[in-house]
Amino acid sequence: MAVNALVLNEKDNVATAVRPLEIGVTVRIGQGDTAAVTLVQSSPFGHKLAVRDMRRGDDIVKYGEVVGRAVVDIRRGEHVHVHNVEGTRGRGDRA
Repeated sequence: MAVNALVLNEKDNVATAVRPLEIGVTVRIGQGDTAAVTLVQSSPFGHKLAVRDMRRGDDIVKYGEVVGRAVVDIRRGEHVHVHNVEGTRGRGDRA
């Protein structure tokens, strides 16, 4: 099975799709306990997908850094993007 998504840091709870990925496909991401994830939603090239379940309010971690916060519960294999994440960087409305 080819690697279809990348996790670059052991802290990451999302992977980045290296090609468009369709619902139902099991993708190999090549990292420990998250070595394979079956998609429950399609994910476009370059977008994130959840490699573990997350709860509303959990940090979204990519490249070992917090890049956002879940606004709803997110299941392993879901597409992670602006529809279920709020940005936490560069916000002028929060101290």
